[in-house]
Amino acid sequence: MGGIDERKAAARKQAFAGRKSAFGTGLDAVAQGHLRAALAGYDARPVAGYLPIRTEINPVPAMATHPGPVGVPVIRAAGQPLEFHLWTPETTLVEGPFGAKIPAHGQAITPRVVIVPLVGFDARGYRLGYGGGFYDRTLAGLRAAGPVLALGYAYDAQELPEVPIDAYDQRLDGIVTQAGLRWFA
Repeated sequence: MGGIDERKAAARKQAFAGRKSAFGTGLDAVAQGHLRAALAGYDARPVAGYLPIRTEINPVPAMATHPGPVGVPVIRAAGQPLEFHLWTPETTLVEGPFGAKIPAHGQAITPRVVIVPLVGFDARGYRLGYGGGFYDRTLAGLRAAGPVLALGYAYDAQELPEVPIDAYDQRLDGIVTQAGLRWFA
């Protein structure tokens, strides 16, 4: 069956194909309504979102209406957790690592809710990212410091039968797709 790296690569390929098939079909608008509803109970709490790259589902409209502080991820260095810098729709952005836009002038925030981008996910709440481990390290650190809610954000087409996992992989608390919010036990 291959090692974990080979199994993750195969799962990533399948999930990327699902994401590509859903991208640009109008499902973002439906999912954004569900994301807004999921965030509604977190009022002024700091939220971390992301600025989408490639075919990632777009959380920006929901982020823009959150009444509390919103941050976006900044990669400090390989092998390190992410830092989240304050963002508003008016924030000046510059090119960051991996093609992601980041705030030109960073003010770090500590989120209590993290909207997590992903390549694939499964019914157990595990996610598959791009393979750098940034969100796993980040969620582990945030959770060690206090409660944090990790909400995956994806298209239903990105769901996999089972995500191959390592000991360091962090589970999501829930997933928001165009079908709605699903909590993981």
